[in-house]
Amino acid sequence: MRTPSEPVYPAHWEADVVLRDGGTARVRPITPDDAERLVSFYEQVSDQSKYYRFFAPYPRLSDRDVRRFTHHDYVDRVGLAAIVGDEFIATVRYDRIDATGRPASLPADEAEVAFLVRDDHQGRGVGSALLEHIAACARERGVRRFVAEVLPANTRMVKVFTDAGYSQKRSFEDGTVHLTFGIEPTEQSLAVMRAREQRAEARSVQRLLSPGVVAVIGASRNPGGAGRTVLESLRTAGFTGRVHAVNRALEEGRAEIDSVPAHRSVRDVPEPVDLAVVAVPAGEVPGVVDECGGRGVQGLVVLSADFGRDAQRELVRRARSYGMRIIGPNAFGLINTAPDVRLNATLSPETPERGRIGLFTQSGAIGIAVLAGLHRRGRGAGGVSTFVSAGNRADVSGNDVLQYWDDDPDTDVVLMYLESFGNPRKFNRLARRTAARKPIVVVKGARHNASAPPPGHAVPAGRTPDATVSSLLRQAGVIRVDTVTELVDAGVLLATQPLPAGPRVGILGNAESLCLLTYDACLARGLRPQPVTDLTTEAGPEDFRRALAATLADPATDAVVVTAIPWVDGSHGAGDAPLLAEALARALRESAGGAGGGEGGEAGGDQDGGRGGTEAASAPAKPVVVVHLAIEGLDAALAEHRLPAYPAPERAVDALSEAVRYAQWRREAAEPGRVPEYDDIDEASAAALLTRVREPDRGTLRSTPLSGEETAELLGHYGVSVQPVLPAPDARAARAAAKRLGYPVALKTTAPHLRHRSDLGGVRLDIGSEAGLRRAYARMTEQLGEPAELRPVIQAMAPRGVDTAVKATVDPAIGAVLSFGLAGPPSELLGDVAHRLVPVTDRDAAGLVRSIRSAPVLFGWRGAQPVDTGALEELLLRVSRLVEDHPEVVSVDLEPVVVAARGLTVLDAAVRVAEPPAPFGTAHPAWADLGPRRLPAY
Repeated sequence: MRTPSEPVYPAHWEADVVLRDGGTARVRPITPDDAERLVSFYEQVSDQSKYYRFFAPYPRLSDRDVRRFTHHDYVDRVGLAAIVGDEFIATVRYDRIDATGRPASLPADEAEVAFLVRDDHQGRGVGSALLEHIAACARERGVRRFVAEVLPANTRMVKVFTDAGYSQKRSFEDGTVHLTFGIEPTEQSLAVMRAREQRAEARSVQRLLSPGVVAVIGASRNPGGAGRTVLESLRTAGFTGRVHAVNRALEEGRAEIDSVPAHRSVRDVPEPVDLAVVAVPAGEVPGVVDECGGRGVQGLVVLSADFGRDAQRELVRRARSYGMRIIGPNAFGLINTAPDVRLNATLSPETPERGRIGLFTQSGAIGIAVLAGLHRRGRGAGGVSTFVSAGNRADVSGNDVLQYWDDDPDTDVVLMYLESFGNPRKFNRLARRTAARKPIVVVKGARHNASAPPPGHAVPAGRTPDATVSSLLRQAGVIRVDTVTELVDAGVLLATQPLPAGPRVGILGNAESLCLLTYDACLARGLRPQPVTDLTTEAGPEDFRRALAATLADPATDAVVVTAIPWVDGSHGAGDAPLLAEALARALRESAGGAGGGEGGEAGGDQDGGRGGTEAASAPAKPVVVVHLAIEGLDAALAEHRLPAYPAPERAVDALSEAVRYAQWRREAAEPGRVPEYDDIDEASAAALLTRVREPDRGTLRSTPLSGEETAELLGHYGVSVQPVLPAPDARAARAAAKRLGYPVALKTTAPHLRHRSDLGGVRLDIGSEAGLRRAYARMTEQLGEPAELRPVIQAMAPRGVDTAVKATVDPAIGAVLSFGLAGPPSELLGDVAHRLVPVTDRDAAGLVRSIRSAPVLFGWRGAQPVDTGALEELLLRVSRLVEDHPEVVSVDLEPVVVAARGLTVLDAAVRVAEPPAPFGTAHPAWADLGPRRLPAY
């Protein structure tokens, strides 16, 4: 039991981090129990590193040193250690510097910081990671600047500080480099941190996908079983590395399983193992993890299932303690088709064709279905670069694999099956960055059961409707589709064809009816079909070639759909399918020779404008898709020419319309807008207010409404004025309030069941006199109830305009969301509300206002005067900034906001706050991307 004098251990400072080489380490505060670890760590540090730390020979730590370096108050003196296994590999500490003349009630805001990294772990980025975490600890304790003294010869440590992205003052004093730098996050420091995060996490996935030595643990001696199946998959794929089988029941003297060297334990493998595929019962997995960790294995693919939440957390804890990462448990496996790797560590012996598509799934069954769908599209159209089926994704998630694919030169298109977003803010950030260069197509599982997290996870239930989730994904540039079939359809098109420059679609074919169905499908999906070119059923391959060439040359088209049915007169047989495919391909080549690429010439993800990895010079300027009915052999023939084929016009047009929308987003993403600064925002005063109203039990997420006065004050600090209201508990008080505010006034009830319900009589407007107010008050109380129940208020009338609603909420599943719509039941009933993820740029705000279906009302519909949308967009930006700056603000509700021809008036406002998580952002997914880089907590 902790004594009253003992400092409270800050458990929320604990974190797992990925280092530069892809390995992991545990960062946690140093405690008195770490004395032996500290001494052992110091003994393993070279004399030179000790000299750099203490500026003098310092061969060993004294007992006084050990006590000083292990006893902290976690306020003025803080020490953190990076740990692998049970050993310290690096330490960092800060000591607050006393400030002369500062009042005793105000702590000093400057601290001295110092590092020590074990020599065998230098160069892994440990110092940079520790700097991020110690800076976050210091900010939480009121420290704003770090001071460091470094010997000039200690170039590694100087580089840690100078490369961090903080604004610094640097001087040379008494033979040392003296550095002073603020530790508040800056745009540059965040960019540095995220670039390091991307490199480290990408490297951790790359190590899993490109092993040199693989051990399959649990490989059976008899055919069948998961382990034996993986052995077969590795063999048939032609894995370029070396494979070892591990089976603890192996008979003495048995040296092989299925011609693979076999051992009773991974400890017996005579060479370092990069990747272990684990296929043993769940109860045996912890022991296997310890063996692999002790052997220096870099990563695990755990096929074993049946892990509960506690068992899964313990599994991840064990693996990370050894610096390993885990795919799974309940994983299906990994595939890398690169010629120098040829890895198939899955339960499927069939390796997909090599191609430009990266595939991630949480479900093995869905992974099998998508791989089969891509395989059916034929060689050249549905090839895969890498495949990760993460199962329960206890450790490696879709975010990690996105980091890898972001700069993977072999991947042009990303396909993902996701059931939840473990870190929604991070997914949005990564997806937006990657989608600016490579299409991301997502199927979201559990759409109507968002409260069901992956097994072993504690994901809070989301409240945001599925349609909102879809619009928010599109905001990030993600192409969201509903089915696995649509995932494959869109992926194949984006991997093989350039992006369309616009929505204009040329249609040609040998059956007018099929062309007309395609025409109608285009109209239904927001495309602009051009007049149909009917070739009639007598058309042969050469007719198709000429028609396609002409349509591609037509400046009025941005894409082409070719439709075909079997020749009914028998003049052309099934053997002519290759001739038709070749004719279409020849038209494309001819078009590419004379057509400029422009924006329409960009392939989905190919920076050179090529068609998914082909030579840029042979790429057409416009995408072409083919719809055909029952022409045997045509799919395969088209795939040889990288032309996507579809069995129905609706499927082809669906994929094409997604490509059109994505291309438009990508053009807009080139100018994403900015988050403007407002001189009148007082973030510090707002923070002080929120501190005053905060509940005392730190760490809870209980939602608490602010009072009307507190709400107005908080919004006022962000330049948002709320129209004053005065209570009217009786008729006399109502008349006094109206006299004070000035007529005309509004009489409103604030009872929750009648709030904003003018249709029920809860709002009486344009009351211009005392007599009118007396009558309105009497009618309201007669019709709706006693004043004590109604809680009426008086408010001055706002200028005439359009009633709107501006809201911000923090959803536990997807993060902070800003919403806009017209006020009142019709918008709510029709769902005519638009959404954007916070933070919102000026471009986002303008799009938010214009994306609701009823937006014309704001812009002069039916001759009305347009309203001040500029003021409305500024309000949206200010609310976004409030929620972004203060994670404890979990709900802002401004309704109605009356937008007039000039200016706007906020008539009612409500704000709810919740005790925020610790600044590291581990307690709640909505804020999990706000602190220093870290792996998700287990």
